[in-house]
Amino acid sequence: MVAYPLCKHRPCVAGFPAAPGPAKERPLVTNKLFSIAAAALLCAGAIPATAQSGESNSVSHSIPNGPPVAEQRPYEYSYHGITISDPYHWLKDASYPVIDDEDVLAYVRAENAWYEAQMGPHQPLVDNLLAEMRGRIKEADSSVPQKDGDYLYWSEFEEGAEYRKYYRRPVAGGEAQLYLDVTELAKGHDYLSLEDISVSKNGRYVAYSTDTTGAERFTVRIKDLETGELLPDVIEGTNTDLIWAANDTMLVYGVANDNWRVDNVRVHRIGSDAAEDVEIYHEGDIGFTVSAGLSANEQWLIMAVGDNETSEVYLIPASDPMATPVLVRARQTGVEYGVDVREDTLYIWTNDTHVNFRLATAPLADPANWTTLIEGSDDFYLTGFTLFRDFYVTEGRLAGLDQIQIRYYDNPAAMETITFPEPAYAAGLGDNPEWAMDTIRIGYESPITPDTVYDYHVATGTLETLKVLEIPSGFDPSLYTVERLSIPARDGAMIPVSIVYRKDRPMAQDGADGQSVRGGPLHLYAYGAYGYAVDPGFSTTRFTYVDRGMAYAIAHIRGGDDLGRNWYLQGKTEQRTNTFNDFVDVARGLIARGYTSEGQISAAGRSAGGELMGAVVNQAPELFGAVVAGVPFVDVLSTMLDDSLPLTPGEWPEWGNPITSKAAFTHILSYSPYDQVVAHDYPPMLVTAGLNDPRVTYWEPAKWVAKLRELKTDDNILLLKTNMGAGHAGKSGRFEGLREDAEEAAFILWQLGIEE
Repeated sequence: MVAYPLCKHRPCVAGFPAAPGPAKERPLVTNKLFSIAAAALLCAGAIPATAQSGESNSVSHSIPNGPPVAEQRPYEYSYHGITISDPYHWLKDASYPVIDDEDVLAYVRAENAWYEAQMGPHQPLVDNLLAEMRGRIKEADSSVPQKDGDYLYWSEFEEGAEYRKYYRRPVAGGEAQLYLDVTELAKGHDYLSLEDISVSKNGRYVAYSTDTTGAERFTVRIKDLETGELLPDVIEGTNTDLIWAANDTMLVYGVANDNWRVDNVRVHRIGSDAAEDVEIYHEGDIGFTVSAGLSANEQWLIMAVGDNETSEVYLIPASDPMATPVLVRARQTGVEYGVDVREDTLYIWTNDTHVNFRLATAPLADPANWTTLIEGSDDFYLTGFTLFRDFYVTEGRLAGLDQIQIRYYDNPAAMETITFPEPAYAAGLGDNPEWAMDTIRIGYESPITPDTVYDYHVATGTLETLKVLEIPSGFDPSLYTVERLSIPARDGAMIPVSIVYRKDRPMAQDGADGQSVRGGPLHLYAYGAYGYAVDPGFSTTRFTYVDRGMAYAIAHIRGGDDLGRNWYLQGKTEQRTNTFNDFVDVARGLIARGYTSEGQISAAGRSAGGELMGAVVNQAPELFGAVVAGVPFVDVLSTMLDDSLPLTPGEWPEWGNPITSKAAFTHILSYSPYDQVVAHDYPPMLVTAGLNDPRVTYWEPAKWVAKLRELKTDDNILLLKTNMGAGHAGKSGRFEGLREDAEEAAFILWQLGIEE
């Protein structure tokens, strides 16, 4: 399946997964299709070294008398004849990625102390919400086993455990084997992230990569599953998938360079020193990143190079990673493509002739000679494909809803679409690691349907339910209503909105269409960047709001690709402000229809969604009663001017290059939330950051909060919480992360006056 990678500002909000949950229950033993920019990790391959690692989040027990006031220090920069004053520039530690400036750390700690002082009286609410959220989670739980070769693989959470344990059992019968214990790996660490697990084809070894700081630089170890011992092999600084090759004698991967960008593919021979590893590809363009995957038939290494709008793919026999790479087609600005291989035929997913992508084929002997297999469509947005031995699957969206289609090599006209009944849902392929399969694993969920794992039997066209997410505290979908609305933006575009609320929510006045609708507080969420669609899936934490009488709405705004690739293009570069306008117009449309009222809306977004929060509170602060901006990308101009930062060059196609273009400079300046803070009232706001965050560096939210404190004209609360030993995703572990969800919910309920 072609899928977009985790880019710099991709969301990491609980309840809004990048794909249906079952797809991520066990890291794939092999990457199936390794796509374009997915393989290149587009902007995700460049990750910086850690800042302060492992510093405690604890603060002084002294109670601050008031919020911190950051010192202003004169600093200016000029581009294109325009001079910008930035008196909070000093909050960027000059020794970054090491963060040891005592003035910087003192300010961050002071903000944490203020956060603790203000949230302290509401700790009972936080504890109650955490208990409530935890009560919706089955603590002792297991994923659905999936066959891969001679073994069935699955993972389990034990009661109270923060991390998974990974198991396998021989298909022929025998005892279960614990082959990776993440709980054990996490001992002694405040933070642990598992990037990849890759079991060798012969089942002898497992390679895995971990990060213990949140900085997303991973260390690879290899375990012998016959002896249980770790091999001496240690590979530092990776941030790519781990691919077995050459009959399980070699591991293919990439490391970040001195500027923290993955510009290489390397080969490690098992049992050797990593210093002897051989670089088989090096990328010279600083805006492009590279990584490798494995074809569905496991015969080819697929190296993909790309930025946010252009890609290039090379093929190497998996049996001989040292062979000369074969270029599929040379990069062409604006053309994206991904490749997989079946026998002597390449299958290519590309936007070269249609914005919504087509599927083409080419002879392996003539890889640049593409012939259309499935035409691009104005209505159907082709988001990816997955090859199997006897059939293949295409995925996409029709009218914004996920589609899964079964197709056949010998009958291109034949197609079976798997249908789903609900008005808003998320569906996609799950873990399907084998080449020869007669059933395919599928994940499905909706706002009121818990994550469901199906096997689809291709021969009969039937779905078999394997698992439905269990909610221990109870869940009755009949208590809720799900709607799919369309609300006009100011330029006439119709913005889809998915909304869920309890049927017993108090009635409000008649809406604009003359129909009675249910009013009251409403939580509005969106992302709106990188072509990332926020699927209307299931979230247990969402019902913390909904069961207290709030409606919960997802605005499918431009900048995401919810309605096709053009929907994304209409929210990037020179059209970026459509994203912000859409969100504001959806909020106003929901008020006009009687779902809520001005000042009763809470809003949240993370990363690029945090940029969204910064822009909308500058534009229409009166709409919101509470705003949570998680690791917000708010200092857009300064970041896009700093090409030493790991992800900036790869981000220029997304935002524009203000270094070379005055138009890009002035446009980014016109909406960059930090630069556009003005002297007016702002709503109550909670802002979060990670000291080790390599995607949105800690100083962006710190500078923004400092400037807001300087200029805002209200007495509404403004809090900044910085995780001192974590990164972009916040704390690791399922319950530690859940506590942060509870804190954010407590802040919102407190500000809206719903402290129950």
